[in-house]
Amino acid sequence: MLAWIQFLSFLIVSGFSLYIFLMIMYNRYLNVKMGQPRKLDQELGTRLKIFFVQVFGQTKLMKDPKSGIMHLVVFYGFIILQFGALDIIVKGFGFEGLPIPGYDVFVLTQELTVFLILLAIGYAAYRRYGEKLPRLKKGWKPSIVIFLIISLMISVLGTLAFERVFHSLEASWFAPITSFIAAPFQGFGTTVGAIGFYTFWWIHLLILLSFLIYVPQSKHFHLIVAPINIFLGRTDSVGRLEKLDLEDENAESFGVGKIEDFTQKQMLDYYACVECGRCTNVCPASNTGKLLSPMHLIVKLRDHLTEKGAVTSKTPWTPAFAFPQPATHGVQAVSASGFDWSSGPMTMIEPTLQRQKQMWTATEKPVDELNLIGDVMTEEEIWACTTCRNCEDQCPVGNEHVDKIIDLRRHLVLMEGSVPTDGQRAMQNIERQSNPWGINRNSRADWKEEEDVGHVPTVKENPDFEILYFVGSMGSYDNRSMKISKSFTRLLNKAGVNFAILGNEEKNSGDTPRRMGNELLFQELCMENISIFEKYNVKKIVTACPHTFNTFKNEYPDFGLEGVEILHHTELLDQLIKEKRLVPTHEMNERITYHDSCYLGRYNNVYDQPRDILRAIPGVELVEMKRSRENGMCCGAGGGMMWMEEDTGKRVNIARTEQALEVNPSVISSACPFCLTMLADGTKSTEVETVKTKDIAEILDLAVFGEPSVQNE
Repeated sequence: MLAWIQFLSFLIVSGFSLYIFLMIMYNRYLNVKMGQPRKLDQELGTRLKIFFVQVFGQTKLMKDPKSGIMHLVVFYGFIILQFGALDIIVKGFGFEGLPIPGYDVFVLTQELTVFLILLAIGYAAYRRYGEKLPRLKKGWKPSIVIFLIISLMISVLGTLAFERVFHSLEASWFAPITSFIAAPFQGFGTTVGAIGFYTFWWIHLLILLSFLIYVPQSKHFHLIVAPINIFLGRTDSVGRLEKLDLEDENAESFGVGKIEDFTQKQMLDYYACVECGRCTNVCPASNTGKLLSPMHLIVKLRDHLTEKGAVTSKTPWTPAFAFPQPATHGVQAVSASGFDWSSGPMTMIEPTLQRQKQMWTATEKPVDELNLIGDVMTEEEIWACTTCRNCEDQCPVGNEHVDKIIDLRRHLVLMEGSVPTDGQRAMQNIERQSNPWGINRNSRADWKEEEDVGHVPTVKENPDFEILYFVGSMGSYDNRSMKISKSFTRLLNKAGVNFAILGNEEKNSGDTPRRMGNELLFQELCMENISIFEKYNVKKIVTACPHTFNTFKNEYPDFGLEGVEILHHTELLDQLIKEKRLVPTHEMNERITYHDSCYLGRYNNVYDQPRDILRAIPGVELVEMKRSRENGMCCGAGGGMMWMEEDTGKRVNIARTEQALEVNPSVISSACPFCLTMLADGTKSTEVETVKTKDIAEILDLAVFGEPSVQNE
C-alpha cells in the first residue's frame, strides 16, 4: 500500500512539474517564433562535426583552461549521474535498482562523480566570490544553481548512505563516501534508515524537478538551447554579413527596428547565453570604458523578447504562479565613468559593467511601447562596436553578436538617417569621390608617379596581367599607407609577378559603408566593382587591406563575383618567399611583435603567413603579445571606427599599443593599413616614438633590398 502511495505521489508531483516545464518551453518557443524565418544551408556533415567538437569536446570553454576543466567535470558528471538518478528513483519504489552489470563499479563511479562535481562547484564559487572575476555576476540569482547543485549532490549521498542503513549493508570500498556517512547510523536500525532514505529520496526528486522548472526560466536554459544553437550556427564564412534585398517591394523597413525583425536563429542566441561574460571580457569597447558590453547586448535583447512575448502570448491560460509577468526593463541615462585611465591598468571592464548595471532598470513604460533602439539598446552602444568578432570567438554557446549590431545600424542609417557626424561625412565622401576623405577620385593613382616607385602598370597598360593589385583607398590616398603600396609593388616587380592596378577606375570596396549600416551604398559599390572586374577579366586579386580582402572573398560572391581568387598580400608574399622568388638576405636585427588584424585573423584565419615572412628574415626576433592570434585585441579601427572619434573612456588603439609595448619590441608590425595607422598614433600618444611601426611588406622590402626605401613618418 505504501509503495503505491509513493508511486502515485511521484506521478502527481513529477507530472505537474513536467506540465509546468512544457508550458515554459512552449512559451519560449512562441517567443522565438516571433522572429523572422532564416533559411539554413544543408551542410549536415559540417554541422554535426561542429556540434560534437564544441558540445562534447567543450573546445570553446577550453580557451580558459581552468574554467574549461571545471565545466568538463560538471558536464560529463551530470551525464553520468543521470543513470544514478534513475537508479535512485527506481529504488524508491521498492526495487533493488537498475540491472547494471558490475553494479559495484557503477556505485563507485557515482560516488566519485559526486565528489568531483562538488570540487568543481566549489571552485566555481571560488572564482566568483574568491577570485572575484569581474566578468562573473555576483549576488543570489547567479548563485542559485550553485546551491541547487550542492544540495542535489548532498541528496544523492544522503539517499545512498541511508539506503545502506535501511538494508543493513556493510561498509564497502566500492562505496567509500556513503559507507563513511552511514557508519554512525548503522546502530539505529532499519526504521531510521527507511526514514532517512525516503526523506533524502524526496529531497533528491524535488531538487531534480526544481531544476526542470528553473532551467528554462534562467540563464541555465543554455543547457537545452546551446547544443541546438551550435548545431544551427553558420557553416559559411564568419566574415560574411547577410545580404539585404533592397528591391523587395513588400518590405516595410530594412534592418532591425523592433525585436520581431531579428531572425529566429538570432533570437535563439538570447536563450543560449550563459552570461559567463567571456565576450565582454575580450571586447575592446568594454575593455576601454565604452558603454557596449556584448553580454549585456544579448541579455537585454533576451529580456525584452521575453517581456514582449509575455504580452503577446497566445496561451493566457498558463498558471500565473508558474509564469509571473516579468518586470518591464529599459535603459536610463547614466553618465560615463570618471575613471582616470591614464593612471589605471591598460584595460578593464568594470566601468562598463557598472554603467550597464545602473542603466538596465525596471520602467513604468509598457513593453509594447518601448523602442528597441533608444529604450532597450542605446545608439552609444550600437556605434561603439569595432566588429572585431572577439566576442563571438570566445562565446562557448555559439552566439553571434556582430550581425545583430550591424542590423541595428542598418535600421538607423537606412530608415532613420541617424549616424554619427564623422561617420556620415566619411560615407558621403565615399559616395561622391569613392574615398573617405573626399579627395578627387581622379587622384587615386597619383601615388605610383612618385620617384621611389617602380613600374606599376594599369590594366590598360598591361591587359595580359595575371594578378590585379587592388590598392584600396588607404593605399592610394593615405600618406603613410602609400608607403606600403610602394614597398609591395617593389617586391612584386622583384619577384617577376605579372600584375596591374585599376588606377583611377578603382573604387572603394564598400566595407566601411556596409559595417556602418549603409547597405545601399555598399551594394552600389559592390556591383560597380564586379562590373569592372568582369570588364578586365580579372581572375586573381591581391590586396594589402584585410577589410577589402574579407569583403571581396566572403561577401562579393553573394552579388555575382565568381571564379576570382582573392589573396591578402601576406599570403602572396609568403608564397613568393617559399618559391624562392623573393629572398630576404639583409639582416634586420630587430625585435618585432606582430599585431593580428581582426579581419585577417579571426575573420579569415590568416595567422601563420605574416609570421612565416618575419621568421624568414635574418636577424628578426619575433615576440608574441599576451593577446595574439585568435585572442588578439582589436586596434580600434574596424566597423567604421577608423572614421569616428572616441569620446568615452580610453582610446582602443592606446590600449593595444600598450599591450604591444609590454614585450619591449623595437618594431610593431601589422598587415593592415588601418591597424598600422592606429598603432602609429598609439606610439605617438604614449610618447615612445623610438618604437617603429611597419607593415609586413615594408619590413620584407628592407630585408630584400637592403636599403631604407620606406621610412616611418
